[in-house]
Amino acid sequence: MRRGVLIAAPWLLIIAAWYAVHYSGLINAALVPAPHAVAQRFAELATGRLPYDILMSTQRVLIGVVLGTALAVPVGFLLGWYSDIRAFVDPVINFFRALPPIALIPLVIVYFGVEETAKIVILFYASFFAGVIVMYEGIAQISPIYVRVARTLGATDFEIFRKVILPLTVPHILTALRVALGVAWATLVASELIAAQRGLGALIQDAANFFALDTIYVGIICIGLIALTMDFALRRLSRRLVAWQERIA
Repeated sequence: MRRGVLIAAPWLLIIAAWYAVHYSGLINAALVPAPHAVAQRFAELATGRLPYDILMSTQRVLIGVVLGTALAVPVGFLLGWYSDIRAFVDPVINFFRALPPIALIPLVIVYFGVEETAKIVILFYASFFAGVIVMYEGIAQISPIYVRVARTLGATDFEIFRKVILPLTVPHILTALRVALGVAWATLVASELIAAQRGLGALIQDAANFFALDTIYVGIICIGLIALTMDFALRRLSRRLVAWQERIA
């Protein structure tokens, strides 16, 4: 009961604050649609285009994140484990990581057109550089004492990798995946600037053209809820896979 109250309380406070702003008169009420109006618009869209928009956006994000993380994990491992490689590649990684994906849209359109591939490329770019930083920072912090102890006990290189390195790497892989998912959802609207006809980003942009603020709120809330659900699922998975890891809470 206590945990349920703690989870529900901030959302109830946000809704209360939302109503307070709407009815306060400090801001034009037309610019801040009430929560019940947004809920009504959600119900209307749920029987129309919204399910397909959610499906398209989720599909794009998952493909981009899976591909980006699949490459980020081995690259991050190499950067974290081998200091010479890290010193050589680190400036390049940080240079491209600092570039906002939206700035690359003109080049992506030139090289990949305006179809699905272009959108996936933007999400892949965002996921890869977010994941690789988390991965190599985590790997670099693994204490070499574990490897030394294993060697002292007579473990082979393969046994060290399978029984020492790999288990210690799993938490960082899951963290990289979580970070990549968050960045990908944050980049979704930018990726769907590329001539998208369907998707939550396209829904928000179409609504902006007609100043349909309630629809914009629906799109934003859907993105947040889906991202939150995925992150919750990953956290549950993390607790199962790394139950051996000591945690504060």
